[in-house]
Amino acid sequence: MKIHIIGGPGSGKTFLADKLSKQYGIPHYDLDDLQWDNAANDYGTKRDPQERAALLDQILQNDDWIIEGVYYAWCRQCFADADRIYLLDVPRYKYTARIIRRFIRRKLGLEKGKKESLKSLTALLRWADKYQKVNLTEIRIILASYGAKVIAL
Repeated sequence: MKIHIIGGPGSGKTFLADKLSKQYGIPHYDLDDLQWDNAANDYGTKRDPQERAALLDQILQNDDWIIEGVYYAWCRQCFADADRIYLLDVPRYKYTARIIRRFIRRKLGLEKGKKESLKSLTALLRWADKYQKVNLTEIRIILASYGAKVIAL
């Protein structure tokens, strides 16, 4: 089974991916691990697009996968190959609270994290609002062509 989960920051993508991964025994891949160079010294360093594409192609070669992330421009093949696509859309108060809670948990060492700062947290909150207002509209248009395999939550 091939499942793609898309939604904004704090929408519950990772939670759902983990749950489905355990339920079906399918590996789970986070697109952030492809987009960002987590070995870089600075927070927010993007991976080379060709390297990112090669990593994604490796994942897509598997018989079963769960892919989750906010990305859609470079993930069209994921949508095409997926048996199911979950589109997550949650209210602003909920994703804001989740983003802040995650930031605090990472700072306390309770959750795997990146090299975030208050400045990056503020930028993420602003970006999440834009994602909900602009990107989610574009994503809905793109996913409309995939019909019945799209499940909106």
